[in-house]
Amino acid sequence: MKNSFAHFRLLFIAFVFCYSVQILPQNRTVGIFINDTAKTFKGYTLLAPKLYTSTYLITNEGRIVNKWTKCIYPPGQSVYILPNGHLLRSCMTKGALSSGGGEGGRIEEYTWNDSLVWSFDYSTANYMSHHDIRPLPNGNIIFLAVEKKSIAELLAAGFDTSKFQPEIKQRGYMLPDYVAEVKPSYPSGGTIVWEWHTWDHLIQDLDASKLNYGIVANHPELIDADGDGKQLPCFWNHMNSVTYNPKYDQVMMSVRGNSEIWIVDHSTSTAQAASHTGGKYGKGGDLLYRWGNPACYKAGTASVQKLFQQHDAEWIDSTCPGAGNITVFNNGLGRNYSTIEEIVPPVDANGNYAYTTGSPFGPANATWTYAATPPTSLYATAISGAQRLPNGNTLICDGTHGTLTEVTTAGLIVWKYINPVTSAGALTQGDTITDDPTHPGEKLNMVFRAQRYSPTHPGLQGRTLVPGDFIEIIPVSIKGETTAKANSFVLHQNYPNPFNPVTTITFELSESSAIQLNIYNSLGKRIETLATGEYKAGLHSLRWNGEQKSSGVYFCELLTSAGRKTIKLILMK
Repeated sequence: MKNSFAHFRLLFIAFVFCYSVQILPQNRTVGIFINDTAKTFKGYTLLAPKLYTSTYLITNEGRIVNKWTKCIYPPGQSVYILPNGHLLRSCMTKGALSSGGGEGGRIEEYTWNDSLVWSFDYSTANYMSHHDIRPLPNGNIIFLAVEKKSIAELLAAGFDTSKFQPEIKQRGYMLPDYVAEVKPSYPSGGTIVWEWHTWDHLIQDLDASKLNYGIVANHPELIDADGDGKQLPCFWNHMNSVTYNPKYDQVMMSVRGNSEIWIVDHSTSTAQAASHTGGKYGKGGDLLYRWGNPACYKAGTASVQKLFQQHDAEWIDSTCPGAGNITVFNNGLGRNYSTIEEIVPPVDANGNYAYTTGSPFGPANATWTYAATPPTSLYATAISGAQRLPNGNTLICDGTHGTLTEVTTAGLIVWKYINPVTSAGALTQGDTITDDPTHPGEKLNMVFRAQRYSPTHPGLQGRTLVPGDFIEIIPVSIKGETTAKANSFVLHQNYPNPFNPVTTITFELSESSAIQLNIYNSLGKRIETLATGEYKAGLHSLRWNGEQKSSGVYFCELLTSAGRKTIKLILMK
């Protein structure tokens, strides 16, 4: 048995040495890797590469159906398709104020045909929009912003200066967060019609001489100036997402600096939002709900912390399973792996949240969690997001690695796409994606967040959604085709390879064709037919399970009306 295995290893090494010369130029490094057409949610994915100025809408096969290229700014950071089919895009303008992460400063709106119809600048030496924007049903837009607070103001608010990180003393200020709502004035500018500020809801137990002194544990609706007791950075709260719930008229923020999500009342006036009374829920701008890190309101220790510098807190849409629940991309700093959490907030039909004094806000645990296998294989130290889809799957954006996946509730990956765009533009298939030298652990193809849109989305109605080219540049040697062929096709390298015991085989047709996908052993004997029949144009993925097969080299053959192609499979147990 040992000799047999050793013999196989020698054959395997020899095979890899010889065969690698042939396959290296054809290695698939970007674009579509998995597309299980029977299990994916069929829609259109919007992505704005973090370091580039173009935005793309692609099919599940990775083909472009629309792109916006007129913007001169990288995203700052989120983008959305509006109900009228326009693109709402935040922009990184690199203004006078820097938070050290997620800068914005400008919002733009483009038509489907890429004409700029509105712009709004929000960047001065004292305040700046950043990270996320969100269109509201009334046509307004809410967005995250920071405001400058001097050290003198921090002292007056009872902050513990011994916990200031050096950058606060160097700069002479801190940047707490706030949320603002703008009513657009076309073609440029707008009016701020509502604001909510972290600064208006502080409590501290350090200095009894200050007006905001109190017992933190008795006021979970307020924000402790001491946070969870750790060092205080200049970009203190570091919010990274904002979203709106029309059912309850509430706004939710992901607060990375506190490892929490916060929910506040949007029905208030700006004056009420700065106070502790008024609005639909009678609490002014005080927090209605918070979750993730009870140490921030002295209701628990690190042992019950649930979120670890998370991103993208979202209410699940009413058209999706789990409607009304909250999903969040839990980046996992400090534990070194990321997860996606779905929680059921303790909210009644009127939007009121249950709370027991002295205890953490519920729930005690997530109702659904996705973790990769092994968990450390998904670890995004920054950015990233997750979206529940109408078929119950979840679209995951591992932003730091530019990798988008769609997973089922059971954790099966049914779609995988690697962003092929860096700061230099589109990569050529087979190119190596390098690390970002300014952000260790992040790749140059980073994506802040991605969004999948249903074919029934109002903004897509009446649009020409004909799949075009791939974003990435595909050499003819990879396509395996010539312009003279009426029906070209590609049989991609399987992933993973070597594998044990399951691998995914992907093939692509330029038009509908009768196909047959066969598996042969090393002696040339056909041992299995994976697929046969008529297949539509596009990318298709099938899995082959070699659990009952012996280790060795196998061959996959794709037969179409245009010819035959073969790839080698390596099963190594």
